[in-house]
Amino acid sequence: MDEHVPMMSTEYAARVREWHENAYRQARAEAGPEGGTGQTFEYLDRVLVVPPQVHPITGMSHLLGAAVLAEVRETDRVLDMGTGSGVNAILAASKSSRVVAVDINPYAVDAAARNAERNGVADRVDVRHGDVFSAVDGAFDLIVFDPPFRWFAPRDLLEGGSTDENYRAMTTFFTQAREHLTADGRMLIFFGSSGDLTYLRHLIDTTGFTATVLSQQSLVRDGWQVDYFTFRLTRQQPA
Repeated sequence: MDEHVPMMSTEYAARVREWHENAYRQARAEAGPEGGTGQTFEYLDRVLVVPPQVHPITGMSHLLGAAVLAEVRETDRVLDMGTGSGVNAILAASKSSRVVAVDINPYAVDAAARNAERNGVADRVDVRHGDVFSAVDGAFDLIVFDPPFRWFAPRDLLEGGSTDENYRAMTTFFTQAREHLTADGRMLIFFGSSGDLTYLRHLIDTTGFTATVLSQQSLVRDGWQVDYFTFRLTRQQPA
């Protein structure tokens, strides 16, 4: 993939990079040392342990988590792409017994499996190590994806939860998603304006999906407002 050129002004892109640096420093400090035990979160009536190498649950995570709880049907086969600590797979498994969770970060794979067991749904969640759809087979009724927001190269595994160099993984995801979605399947996507939201919308449109905003919330930090969205995506219908 060619180097990502942000679909935003130079000034806005610089603000995104400044925002990211501040957020990364805070996340790095809160995560603790590499050999440490990480952080424990109580989240939507679940308890999750997140190691220092895995992206933590944030103050806006509930926007996607609540959507997962509302969206999953008992009969759904669910894919949680980029599962991280396994949080959305675990939420999905409260409704569906057929949940697949995938992550490229081996620490995330281990954490997701342990958290599924910790929350009593290990028999309902199949955790796999893979790059986007490389470890995935068949089609899903619901795909959940909380992609890294920024297009920078990550410096470590923790930062890899919030950065996706040149949006390689996100672009690959949208290019291949239709092959892994049932005819009437849905996708839940979480994203914010501290990433290239215009590029996300471009991917949604050019790969044949229609987006509906399910939830939105704003956060003001460092004098800058960032907007977060949970989208439901469905296949575009023929004209």
